[in-house]
Amino acid sequence: MLNNIGLPGLLLIAVVVLVLFGRGKISSLMGEVGKGITSFKKGINEGEEEQKNANSDDTAELSADAPAVTDVKTDKDRV
Repeated sequence: MLNNIGLPGLLLIAVVVLVLFGRGKISSLMGEVGKGITSFKKGINEGEEEQKNANSDDTAELSADAPAVTDVKTDKDRV
């Protein structure tokens, strides 16, 4: 259905939206969209940093616990 819009159709839609909402409303909306994208990227970066910190903390804990894990004997080892 939307495959046949083309450039003239998109321009017509843009003009209609501009007439209906006005330049000020559209610019403020785009400003809010920009702030939302910036906030989203910031959240992604913070999440990646937390993930890296959690992985490095888990690795440090595992290396400290490693000798205790190797000393565990099972029934198969006793036979």
